[in-house]
Amino acid sequence: MTTTLDLTGLTARPAQVWGAVRLVPLVRDEPIGDLRLHAELYGDAAGLVESGPRHAYLSYVPHGFVATWTGDGTPAAAYGTQLCADRDQVPADTMGLRFHRRTARRQAKDRLRFLPLHLSLEGYLALHSGGPTIAWEEWSHRAVGQGLSPRAEEAYAGAEVRGLADALRVFEIHPGQCGVMVYVADALAAAFAVPHPDDYRALHATLLQDLYGELIHHYATLVLPVPDFRARIADTRIGSLDDLRRAAAGQEEAWARFHDTTMAAGLLGHAYTWQTVYRMGRFTLARFRPPFRPKEENHIGEAITDDSGRIAYLKTFRLSETQVRRGHLLDRLAAHDWHLPDTAAELGIDTAQLGLRLEAAGFAFLLRQDVLDGYRKRARTGAG
Repeated sequence: MTTTLDLTGLTARPAQVWGAVRLVPLVRDEPIGDLRLHAELYGDAAGLVESGPRHAYLSYVPHGFVATWTGDGTPAAAYGTQLCADRDQVPADTMGLRFHRRTARRQAKDRLRFLPLHLSLEGYLALHSGGPTIAWEEWSHRAVGQGLSPRAEEAYAGAEVRGLADALRVFEIHPGQCGVMVYVADALAAAFAVPHPDDYRALHATLLQDLYGELIHHYATLVLPVPDFRARIADTRIGSLDDLRRAAAGQEEAWARFHDTTMAAGLLGHAYTWQTVYRMGRFTLARFRPPFRPKEENHIGEAITDDSGRIAYLKTFRLSETQVRRGHLLDRLAAHDWHLPDTAAELGIDTAQLGLRLEAAGFAFLLRQDVLDGYRKRARTGAG
């Protein structure tokens, strides 16, 4: 299924700035009472996730979310929420292994444990993982026999993003706040939304344990503080408190429109391919990925939607340009049955150039060595 990301019911409130970090609160018009989230922390800093029979991947597992819902629409309670306040509890010099059956696991009839961001990252890492569907002569035996597995990507924990910890600590949590948009140097780093304000207050600090891309880490380290957006109301139009209230409300509405249409346009203005992961009552847990537009903003993510399509839970991850190029190459190859000349023709390059792009993207092992050597020789000599 392909559709856009709709944040109906979530309204952006005025941003707060700390250095290069800008946090935009998301407030719900009405909380979702029959779905609740709480955190489940793990003592280990790494995990081996069993994603299926004879398949697993090793990944950083800082925490899981447990979704609790009711079948009749009555309020659900979030219970057992635990936040780790003592960082010394986690050894800094060791990374143990913790085993899980899968990234989304049913714990009880009305409870589902899933690993935030791992649903979406697993989908990205598994993108066309089967490799060539036809054994064209350019592909190696490994590409045909094993596909792209295993694949690996790097990311930074939120605690390593300069300024984010201070921003989360000092910023005010708005009444009714159910989410936040995290910007670093005014580049959208992540969107996070939950069903209920109490869930957000409990999970606010978990943003430090989430994963952020290389671009965001570099921006936080190298970019100067961003300016604050301040509302300006002409005093000539204010004659009473009612006038002031209306003017202030108008400024809030103008900010929300500016945020949604300009600042968050790279996330909200595009269609995504959605994949259902789990159904729980009237709610659906799914992950989504973009069409991989090179040199543009691209996000992957996961969401829980209700039976009307409204977002109850959302978490996104911004891909780096390198990750976008990998996804784009794999998508184009798959669209042409992994036929190199046809794919190269669509991209407006020759086959040798496509082969070298695959090598630069980390997919050199997919090509036979003699074929890759031939591409390199053609590039050196300038042969057509």
